[in-house]
Amino acid sequence: MTRPAPPDRAGPAGEAIDALLAGPPRVVNVGLERFADDLAAQGAAAIHVDWSPPAGGDRRLAALLAKLSS
Repeated sequence: MTRPAPPDRAGPAGEAIDALLAGPPRVVNVGLERFADDLAAQGAAAIHVDWSPPAGGDRRLAALLAKLSS
């Protein structure tokens, strides 16, 4: 089995991708704060976003809340 050729990364977008991949990982963590803590302990740049689904994940309640904001 042969591997597909890498995508052509010519132009400004390709240069941005190359610059991103050349540096160390930078992580935006959404969810378990412990995951961001573990990454930071390993030396990775990590930011935690404290997020949870609207209305605790209750779709009916979330739909009612969405109507209030429109």
